[in-house]
Amino acid sequence: MQEFFENVLRYCRYFVTFTLGVFFALYQWVRPMFSSPLRLTALIGILIGLSGFIFFTLRAMLGLNPV
Repeated sequence: MQEFFENVLRYCRYFVTFTLGVFFALYQWVRPMFSSPLRLTALIGILIGLSGFIFFTLRAMLGLNPV
């Protein structure tokens, strides 16, 4: 039983490490865009638009708001 919990803990550490690595890689890729105000504004607009699209799509798919 001890080996089971050690294995589960290993998967949790792997998940956290993998997630942080993905976010760090994305940040390194997007960081040069922060130097220009126009690019930063476009990036923020794209993120807000994408978030809104996902939000409204999930609401419609789950039937929370009839379309």
